[in-house]
This record gives sequence, C-alpha cells and structure tokens, in this order.
Amino acid sequence: MSIRRLPDELINRIAAGEVVEKPASALKELVENAIDAGSTQIDITLSNGGLDLIMVADNGCGMSADEMPIALERHATSKLSDDAIEMVATLGFRGEALPSIASVSKFTIESRVNNPDTDMDGHKITVDHGVKIFDGPAAVPYGTRVSVENLFAKVPARRKFLRTKRSEYAASLDIIRRLAMARPDIGFSLEHDGRRTLSVQAGMNPPERVAALTSDALAQNSVAVDLERGNIKLGGIASLPTFNRGVADHQFLFVNGRPVKDRLLIGAIRGAYAEMLARDRHAVVALFIEMPADEVDVNVHPAKTEVRFREPAMVRGLIVSGLRHALDKGGFRAVQRPAENANNAWQVEPIAPNPQHNIFDRPLQRQPLPADQRQYGSEGGLRSDYAPSSFAERAADYQPHYDPLTGEITQRDVIAHSDDIAPLMGRAEEAHAPVPEGRKHPLGIARGQVAKTYIVAEAEDGLVIVDQHAAHERLVLERMRAAIEGANNKVASQALLLPEVVEMDEVACDRLESRFEELAQFGMELERFGNAAILVRSVPAVLGGGAVQELITDLADEIGAYDEALSLKERIDLVASTMACHGSVRAGRVLNVTEMNALLREMEVTPHSGQCNHGRPTWVKLALDDVEKLFGRK
Repeated sequence: MSIRRLPDELINRIAAGEVVEKPASALKELVENAIDAGSTQIDITLSNGGLDLIMVADNGCGMSADEMPIALERHATSKLSDDAIEMVATLGFRGEALPSIASVSKFTIESRVNNPDTDMDGHKITVDHGVKIFDGPAAVPYGTRVSVENLFAKVPARRKFLRTKRSEYAASLDIIRRLAMARPDIGFSLEHDGRRTLSVQAGMNPPERVAALTSDALAQNSVAVDLERGNIKLGGIASLPTFNRGVADHQFLFVNGRPVKDRLLIGAIRGAYAEMLARDRHAVVALFIEMPADEVDVNVHPAKTEVRFREPAMVRGLIVSGLRHALDKGGFRAVQRPAENANNAWQVEPIAPNPQHNIFDRPLQRQPLPADQRQYGSEGGLRSDYAPSSFAERAADYQPHYDPLTGEITQRDVIAHSDDIAPLMGRAEEAHAPVPEGRKHPLGIARGQVAKTYIVAEAEDGLVIVDQHAAHERLVLERMRAAIEGANNKVASQALLLPEVVEMDEVACDRLESRFEELAQFGMELERFGNAAILVRSVPAVLGGGAVQELITDLADEIGAYDEALSLKERIDLVASTMACHGSVRAGRVLNVTEMNALLREMEVTPHSGQCNHGRPTWVKLALDDVEKLFGRK
C-alpha cells in the first residue's frame, strides 16, 4: 500500500482521540482556555452529562473576528511568545484543542474583544463535525462563549464506549472542582440539566475555596501546610489523619496552578500519612507546588494531567516533610464531628418491671460489717461500714503501681460480684496524688473506666471518652520515634531471660534477616536460627516482653508487603508502628484514676495522639450542650 497524506478532517479526529476522550476532557480544555483568557467569572452549562451540550461562557479578553478562524486551525496559539515550549506558564495553548473538539461535535464559538474603548462587534463561527456552516457577526457580550453539542454523534464507535450520564457528569464535576480550587480568584458556576450544582465566588482564599468545594468540616479538621525549600514552595491544607475517606478522590494536587494527577505526588502523600492511616483509608489534601517552569515538564501527556520533575526525590521529600511538619503541629487533635443523627442513638426507654428484681417491693437491706472486715481506702480513710446484703464478697483494696513508660500495672483489681448487679468494669476512686482541675487540661480529668477499655473524663466543656489501647499505642510509637531520632539513635532494649525461637517459612526469615541492622535500632536483637526460624535475644524495653511470637510474625508480614515500595524512613516508621501496637495497654486492663490521668496528660503533649497508628480516633468529646439536649434542658 502506498503512502498517502491524511485529510485534515481525519487528522483532527485522530488528534481528538488523544485530547478528547470524553465530555470531561473537552470541558477541561474549554475551561482552561477561559482561565488563560484572564476571566474573573466562568459559567458552565451541561446537558445529559455533557453528551448533548457543553457550554462555557467567560468574561475574559475575547477574540477578534480575524483571530477566531485561526483559533480553529491546528497548532495555533496565543500562549507562546517564542519557541520555548518548555517555558509555557499557562494551562495550555489556546486553539490547539478547538479543531479537535470541532471535528467530533457541532461546535459554536462566539466572542467579543473585552475592550470598551475599541467597541468591536462580536463574531460567531459554527462547525458541524469538521465542516464550517456559519461564519459571521453576532450580538454577544464581552468575552467568549463556546458550545459543544452532540459530542461524538457521528463517531458511534467512540460514543458507545462512554459511560452512563451520571458517570460522565461526575467526571466533569471533578474537573471543574479541581480547576476552581486552583484559581480562587475566579468565580465558577456549574449547571447540569437545569439545576445549579456548583457555585463559588471570586476572591476566596485557598483554604476557604477548598472547604467550599469539598466539605465544610474540612476547615475545622485540617492543618495548614507551608514549607519552602530552595526555589520550590509548598502550600495548602491537609486533613487530620482521623478525617479520611475510603477512596483517594479528595486528594487535589497542583503544580504551578495546574491540576495534576501524578503518581509520585500521590505516593508522597501516602508516605507522609504512613503510620497514621489504615491501609484502606486516604487523607483529604489540597497541595499547591510553585516552582520555576524549567524545573518541571508539563508536556508529558497530551491532556497535561501528568508532569515530570527534574529532581523528583527532592519534590517527594518536600511533600513528606511539609505534611509531617504540619501534622506535628496539630498535636493531640482528632476529628470531633459527631456521626449523623448520633444523638438519636441516645434514647430514654421505659424499663419493663420484673417482679423478681423490683426494688420498690422490698427495702434495700444494708447490714453492718464486722470490724475486722471493714474496708479502708489507700489513704487510710474508711471506705464503707456497710455492704448490700446480696454481695457475695467484697473487693480487695486496690493499690496498683502504674509505669507510664511501659503501661505495666503490677497489681490487678478484684471486683466483687452480685447476683443482682452486673460486675463493675472499672471505677474511679480517690487518686494517690491531687487531681488537677479539668479546665486546666484539654482532655479533662478521669472519672472512670467503661468496659475495661474506655476512659471517661470530665473536661470544662464536655465529656471526653478515650480508647485506652489506641491512645497508648500512639504514645509508645511516638516515644520510639523520638528515641530513634534522638542522640542515641536507638531504642533501649531488654534482654530476654531465655531467647525465644520463632519458626516461620524461609522467605519470611529472609525478609527479617535483610533488616536485622534496622531492627537493632529498635532494641531488637535477632539471629538466624537455621533455615526456617529466627532467634530473638532482646526486644524493645517499652514492650515489656509482650507476645514475641506474634510481634516477629507481624513484622515479617509488614516488611514483605511494603519493603520494596517504601523508603528507609518509611520502613522504620512501619516497624515502629507494628511494635507499638504490641506494646501498648490492651483493652481489658483495669486502670485507676492515677493511671488514667497519667495517660491523659501524656496525650496532651504528644504529637498525633488524636489518632492511633491505624488512623482511628483515640478520643471523642460529647459537648455539655449535647448532654443537656439529651435530657431536655435545651
């Protein structure tokens, strides 16, 4: 077959295949043109997900009647003053996508130069699937309006592979949201099938614009990101780890004002939240990177959604450092947003009478105890001379010793049982040391323990409930990280009285053996013990012995799952997180007031203590106003 030149119409359709994959792709090109035209307001109208109609109207600079035909020619642009394509500072090249879109739709462009001094008339051009059908003057306002009708109507092979109307609209909405987020100085509106679905005003600051386009709750549950390194600047906002989503659709990344979806940047975000989020949860972030144009290549992809950095390692490090520094400043904060209709779960229901347990049918019997059986508190004060007659036995005096570093309790409480009363899960008794006033501490003072798992504290403005295992897990992790980053660069170790042998398959043993040196930083002394076993000689002192078998097995699994994908720092954090989970105070351990308050005070001065190592909140607060509403006081 001989070589031949393709007709312009077919060339444009081929180009459209690269640039216009779906309605959202065409919409992106048109809105970017409107932004580059210097607009302050952009109005978008869609019909049937963009398949029937895409209309973009702006109040930008507009085009003259002489410029408009050139804009519909291939490779025509007003965005490059010379041949330095690598120095492009706009979102694209005005006109480069227009002929491609016009070749696969009924395309109408109307424009008028936005200059009242010249008072030039408006002009209109209509192209029906590559064929010009109108070119003449038109009465139009200043700026430009572009309409795309019946996209791919004459390209059935392309149209039948499009998704549903709802899916195509969702993709278009995401495009507008990202572009509007990048330019808070421009007002945007979006109307779909006659219904206004998005509207933001010009002049908003970036955090306000991000919150308006995502969730109002983000403003209260996020931290500001601000870091500069060399000639690269990073800004934006990042959610607290406990404010997360099941998918990564709310991670917005911008390079020099251009929305991008870059795997390097997404991986850096994941690395920054590595030990703070569960594997199936994703942070909500909006990050803006500003850097010299010659340091980044924006022409990697025809749609310009991917970029290539001259120094990718430095950019990744900047994002990880910037996010972690911002999250460190968040301290012990956690998301304090009640679940929807949470108060409805608190219901006052009548209790059905039980003849066998009706306290109104019989008086409460209290019998004096013999003097030698009377119980005294730890400070010598008389606890009680009486006991309900149904109690089978009295509780032993409770004098545990709590080590805040390890969470160890040297003595367990013995709770009395009753035939009529369920056994107590925990109690708040007088502390050995003076208890501070709640208003002096954000997390309040401990009042009791529920289900041997949750600490109930009273703060000045509400009730605080703390998950003791999740909270102590974070405290142990932060202590280990501080030890690794400190002067000794090593966690204190504790030798096992008898070295323990952990049997695993050979591959798992190989993984651990390759990381013996790193694990030694955490106070773990390991040796290979044959082909399918590891000998454990010492463990981190903060773990207190713990379950060595489970710890070693989990470490091998974690290293195997993430070893190749993570940097050394991220692998160290992963190991520390796994160890901290095994070394924390477990649910089911009874604590007294002194221990509870020690935990609360350490949480208040420990970074990230608002969430555990898996991204779950460690504490929640029920405001006093909500409590009063439950009882009808408000």
